[in-house]
Amino acid sequence: MVTPLPASVDPSPPANPHGLAQSGRRVFEVEGHALAAVAARLDGEFTQACQLMLGARGRVVCIGMGKSGHVARKIAATLASTGTPAFYVHPGEAAHGDLGMVTDADVVLALSYSGESDEILLLLPVLRRQGNKLVAMTGRPQSSLAREADVHLDVSVPAEACPLDLAPTASTTASLAMGDALAVALLEARGFTADDFARSHPAGALGRRLLLHIADIMHSGDDVPRVTAEATLSEALVEMSRKRLGMTAVVDGDGRLLGLYTDGDLRRSLDDAEVDLRTTRMDQVMTRGPRTIGADALAVEAAQLMEAHKISGLLVVDTDQRVVGALNIHDLLRARVV
Repeated sequence: MVTPLPASVDPSPPANPHGLAQSGRRVFEVEGHALAAVAARLDGEFTQACQLMLGARGRVVCIGMGKSGHVARKIAATLASTGTPAFYVHPGEAAHGDLGMVTDADVVLALSYSGESDEILLLLPVLRRQGNKLVAMTGRPQSSLAREADVHLDVSVPAEACPLDLAPTASTTASLAMGDALAVALLEARGFTADDFARSHPAGALGRRLLLHIADIMHSGDDVPRVTAEATLSEALVEMSRKRLGMTAVVDGDGRLLGLYTDGDLRRSLDDAEVDLRTTRMDQVMTRGPRTIGADALAVEAAQLMEAHKISGLLVVDTDQRVVGALNIHDLLRARVV
């Protein structure tokens, strides 16, 4: 049974659907002007805020209520993922015990557009007594929070995008952008690299691309298909079938690479009337000087090599050209590198 809509809900489409897109464009315009206004005010206060955070022995503790709380939570996450240890504390919960998570080594970043949020102002005497430095982000430089702060970041905007000028829209966008500005400035000051970013995102695509090495996914030891140059083609086929990598290395007595034989080489051999599976030696049909890679290389480098040279497998060799491993495109797929 379909539940009828309440009488206050109009199921009919708006009379002018083009007006919806126009409203959306106006929001972008209003918020664009707001961001430009805030960017023009970045000055020494912003520099001081960055210096406080860079010099902190502890973490950056972000607090905020309502919509500002959502923004503060996102800022904490961005800071933490870009090299500045940070976390979010709900000011209401802080007043009932969670303030114990804040140590005297931490810098507090408090967000309140009005600068008069009671839940935050209630915490200030305790934070002061503990010796925490306070960075405030408000839209009112003369507010209580701004006056109490060691550093104030002005995120005031000319107008909200809400036509009623009530719902936080342009102001929350400005606060979010200010948080991003802090995170990026600190990132650059710390010399934070893509490898550093990957270490804090090990489960993400970038983490896999920057942290996963060939040694992590290659077949090694007895799982590596290999035969000698004197082995017959039939012996090589048995080895390839047993190891199931679609190829085999051809090595000398010390395990050094001499060549490679693949499924593609087999198809070409079968088309050659002069090749006999029982008598043809591997040094007669192998590919000499095949593409190889080192165990310390990134897995993504193997993917790039395979794509560039239209191959589906690689042998892994050490500095003395001894075969230490092997991998194919399926290994990269399982590791979600490609």
